[in-house]
Amino acid sequence: MEHIENKKNKKSSVISRFLSFFKNLGLGIVNGFINSGQKIKNGCTKFYKRFMDGSLGTKLSHLIMGAGNFYHKQFLKGLIYLSIQAGFLYLMITSPKVNNTPIGFKSLSNLITLGTEPGDFFTPTDNSMLMLLFGVVVLGIIGMFIMAYNSNIKSSYKADMDKRKNKKPTSFKEDIKSLLDERFHVALLTPAMIGVLIFTILPTIFMILIAFTNFDKEHTAGLHLIDWVGFQNFADIFSGTGEISRRFLPVLSWTLIWAFFATTTNYIGGILLALLINKKEVKLKKLWRTVFVITIALPQFVTLLAMRSLLSNGGPVNQMLVTIGLMQANEPFEVLAFASNPWIARTTVILINIWIGVPYTMLMTSGILMNVPSELYEAAQIDGATKRQAFFNITIPYIVFVTTPYLITSFIGNITSFNVIFLLTGGLPRAAGGAIAGETDLLVTWLYKLTIEQNDYNLGSVIAIMTFIITASATLISYRRSKSYKEEDAFQ
Repeated sequence: MEHIENKKNKKSSVISRFLSFFKNLGLGIVNGFINSGQKIKNGCTKFYKRFMDGSLGTKLSHLIMGAGNFYHKQFLKGLIYLSIQAGFLYLMITSPKVNNTPIGFKSLSNLITLGTEPGDFFTPTDNSMLMLLFGVVVLGIIGMFIMAYNSNIKSSYKADMDKRKNKKPTSFKEDIKSLLDERFHVALLTPAMIGVLIFTILPTIFMILIAFTNFDKEHTAGLHLIDWVGFQNFADIFSGTGEISRRFLPVLSWTLIWAFFATTTNYIGGILLALLINKKEVKLKKLWRTVFVITIALPQFVTLLAMRSLLSNGGPVNQMLVTIGLMQANEPFEVLAFASNPWIARTTVILINIWIGVPYTMLMTSGILMNVPSELYEAAQIDGATKRQAFFNITIPYIVFVTTPYLITSFIGNITSFNVIFLLTGGLPRAAGGAIAGETDLLVTWLYKLTIEQNDYNLGSVIAIMTFIITASATLISYRRSKSYKEEDAFQ
């Protein structure tokens, strides 16, 4: 009875944690919307206050960028803002026209329709993907213009506040000097933020939007018109028909299993290896560390390809087993892509990954062990603690506390681990009912096959979005619940 009761309690605990995960996820989404709404409200309130309290120049800045700076005799700054507005208006209103529509507005209208000319022998088909791309770029330009527009009003309002305090508004030279001194962080972060917007945010938006189109191998950009299909691609995952539906949950399950074991084996193995090397009884510590560092000195893909060749059907390992009589030449020991049982291939991949990943954790843990505060051990010794008690109550908690962010990022990195799976097995062995996603395919390798090999870019985008949602949710929830976040100063 007690055994049955324990099993019920464990099952109840797992279910409660599962429900708690989605409850926290839902609360996080709701709080995110509430906070966003509050920020929008505060922004509108500040915008209204600046307009009502501002000078004539500040009020004019709402219509003509730089007017407030000209009003306060900040001519160079005003000229910069005015040039930004002139360039934006030229793009949106007076730029060279396409079908009697300025480029800016034409790109926005094309973003809605994704092209209307189907083309024929004499007329080329509208390239829907280029229209989608240009539309996203114009949206990015509009976003940057809004930030510049808001900056122009804030600059004029700041000059108003300086005058009310009987201070002279800062000149352009003084602003540059400030950016290179007390506001140097702004000077460094602004180019980085622009780079993130151009090379990360806009491409991500472009990729997300593809998931709501029918851009696949049957609808090629430039040859066929591509249309918006709404959430149809997402519905296909859960519709129960087609490979994308049959293979999604199995691939997702294996991805999470792989990420868990690839992370825990490397993490625990690295810690144990570091503890072993750092024992006082072990000599030549630098030599042992160097031996393991050498294993990660080679590029990862070289190691993976070497392991694949060693363990292949006609590789050295099988040849050796045949030579010593443990195996027949026509019955090779199949462990990777050609394994008869998919779990043999999966287990082999996890074991090979240990060889690749353990040295990283070992090096990091070795550095942590050298920096554990000696006062903690001295206090424990005074209190009569044994070495075993000090180890489990000081050393291990300290290591886990410091390495929790690394553990989380390792788990997320393993969810999107492309090289290990692709180079060792290529996703094989084949799965029943699936011609694209194999038994060892992760979401990210499946995404690669859907896009690069099958040209089903819409389904690939759906898989990418689902992967992002999983990784982002797991990262935020696990980190915010960790002691590294809640007890930041615990070991200081």
